[in-house]
Amino acid sequence: MHIIVTGAAGYVGAALVDRLLALDTVTRLSLADQGFGAQAAAWRRDPRVTLAQGQFGEPAVLDTLLGEPADVVYHLASVPGGLAQREPALGQRVNLHDTLRLFDAVAATGQAARLVFASSVAVYGPLAHVDAVDETTAPAPQSSYGAHKLMAEVHLADLSRRGLVDGLSLRMPGIVARPGTSAGHGSAFMSDLIRTLSAGQPYACPVSAAARCWWMSRARCVDNLLHAASLPAQQLPASRVVQLPVLLASVLAVAHEASRGQASLVSYWPDARIENTFACMPALHTPSARALGFVDDGDLRQLVNNALA
Repeated sequence: MHIIVTGAAGYVGAALVDRLLALDTVTRLSLADQGFGAQAAAWRRDPRVTLAQGQFGEPAVLDTLLGEPADVVYHLASVPGGLAQREPALGQRVNLHDTLRLFDAVAATGQAARLVFASSVAVYGPLAHVDAVDETTAPAPQSSYGAHKLMAEVHLADLSRRGLVDGLSLRMPGIVARPGTSAGHGSAFMSDLIRTLSAGQPYACPVSAAARCWWMSRARCVDNLLHAASLPAQQLPASRVVQLPVLLASVLAVAHEASRGQASLVSYWPDARIENTFACMPALHTPSARALGFVDDGDLRQLVNNALA
């Protein structure tokens, strides 16, 4: 089985690659990213791995990735929302034009590969005044990042309808706990909170204690990505979109778990923009996704343990 991963050196991508390399069924793994760090040393020693360094939409990179038609393509690469907001031309090029170019190149191989696209809950727009979101909630993006993700979802569904690919878009929340400073992720405080408090260090939180977020660990995200590749096409919704299940919890509750009850480590300095965008999340109901076998982290203790693994 030939599998392609874009954004392979990223936070989620690297974990997915390590899981894929442990599978005997993977005979070829083609990885694309703008750069490969120290973790790629082990990948290079594996004869199944081909590294394509550069922007995933460049013709040379596409030629390397698709020299042999793929069975599964994971498209994880993107310009994160915060950076896309600051550099709209970059966001449009990568998150829209290069993404559509990749989808069309996969379709042109004639393989009808399973194409798993990392979409985003940003397609819903601000949710501060929404009581609940479910699988029928209409997207209403209020950012270029969310709009571009939605456009890519629609194009992938159209290619799937035409039988050119076998696509599935997964709407993802912020994934925790990203290491170090997050490059352009507006939800970076979610990762910072867990990592800092788990290390027993004080944390100045940019949202209020009562702020509520949708939480998912990297380990659970990878579980769901792998599961997405295995689902029979006839089980997928006509929209070819799945909203992943999440844990809904207050920042205070997650802080209590991450700090082992030492709430005094946290000070709160709410930023209205950050809180309204990322930390006023309503209830999320995903019975169809759960029926398909997609899962959340279970409870907050497991979330924190998974996030730090």
